[in-house]
Amino acid sequence: MGCGKGEYTIALAEKNPDKNFIGIDIKGARFWRGAKTALENDMNNVAFIRTQIELVDYIFAENEVSEIWITFPDPQIKYKRTKHRMTNSEFLKKYHGILNSEGVVNLKTDSEFMHGYTLGLLHGEGHEILHANHDVYKNVYSPEEVTGTQTFYEKQYLEIGKPITYIKFKLNY
Repeated sequence: MGCGKGEYTIALAEKNPDKNFIGIDIKGARFWRGAKTALENDMNNVAFIRTQIELVDYIFAENEVSEIWITFPDPQIKYKRTKHRMTNSEFLKKYHGILNSEGVVNLKTDSEFMHGYTLGLLHGEGHEILHANHDVYKNVYSPEEVTGTQTFYEKQYLEIGKPITYIKFKLNY
C-alpha cells in the first residue's frame, strides 16, 4: 500500500517467486521504476495498480490477501488529516476485510509519530502486535525482510540518522 517506487514489491517478489505481489500507489510515476524492472526481468508474479488506497476493498475480494506492507507512508500528523493516515481505524477495517484469516500487516516508517499512533490504536482496539521495533537497524532481532530491502526514502532517512521503526500486526475484529 503506497508502494512508491516499488522497491519492496520487487524485492519480495524476487525472494518469493511462488507468491504474487501487487504494489498500489495513487501516482503511477512513482511506481514506474518498479513496473519497468518487473517487465525487464520477466517477473510474472508482480503487478502494480494505480488507485487510491481508500478503494482497496473494491480491488481485492474478501480473504484474498495474505500480507500487507505499508512502507514509509505520509504520517498525516495534523489532527484534521487523521482520516488520511494509512493505519487509521477505517483503513484497518478495509485491510481486515481483504486479509485472509492468517493475514498480517507490516508498517515500516521513519515517523516516530506514525509508529506511536499505530501502536496506540492497535492496543486500544485489541489487535495483536506480533513484532514492534523502534529502530530496526540497531536490533539484532529485526527480520531480514525488514532490513534486507531499503526504499529510496529509507536510504535518505538513514543518511541523516533517523531511526526506522517497524510493526507487524494481526487485525482482530
